[in-house]
Amino acid sequence: MAWLYLLLAGLCEIFWPVAMRASDGLTRPVPVLALAGLVAASFGFLTLAIRSIPMGTAYAVWTGIGAAGIATLGILYFEEAATPMRLLSIALVVLGVAGLKLFS
Repeated sequence: MAWLYLLLAGLCEIFWPVAMRASDGLTRPVPVLALAGLVAASFGFLTLAIRSIPMGTAYAVWTGIGAAGIATLGILYFEEAATPMRLLSIALVVLGVAGLKLFS
């Protein structure tokens, strides 16, 4: 169950930057509320996950999911560059996260 909590925390970590962008500098109330809810959920699920998963592993996986996920969303939906080195870097983050899961 802890790994499910960590996955949910990571998914929230992917989407709060999208809400932040949509908030237009924290001036639009609905995206600000979404941002606050996603940040709180992300921390809440991470808190549940580190009850069973080593803290360093959980934190690295959480941030890795967030970093790779938001970089991928940026490429797919926000017209960010998809250079070969950027894609390789995202792949390396994913491999690192997978390694931490497999070897913990």
